[in-house]
Amino acid sequence: MKPAHFISKIQMALFTVIASFFSVWANAQEKASDLKVDVNVNKGESSADWMSNPIVWVAGALILILIVALAARGGGSKA
Repeated sequence: MKPAHFISKIQMALFTVIASFFSVWANAQEKASDLKVDVNVNKGESSADWMSNPIVWVAGALILILIVALAARGGGSKA
């Protein structure tokens, strides 16, 4: 029996095992979306709700624009 032939069979067996593993892994990922799991991350806390308010974002943008405009002006008087 030649050693090269034996190594070739080991390589083919290893390739088959790895291909089977990835096939099972891909099917597991596909089937995971069918689970009916309800996860509620909001536990009744409304303190984190202010970040989703668009008025906060508009006010923050206006304040940022005001700071940049004041910094660009220099703030010094020319005499």
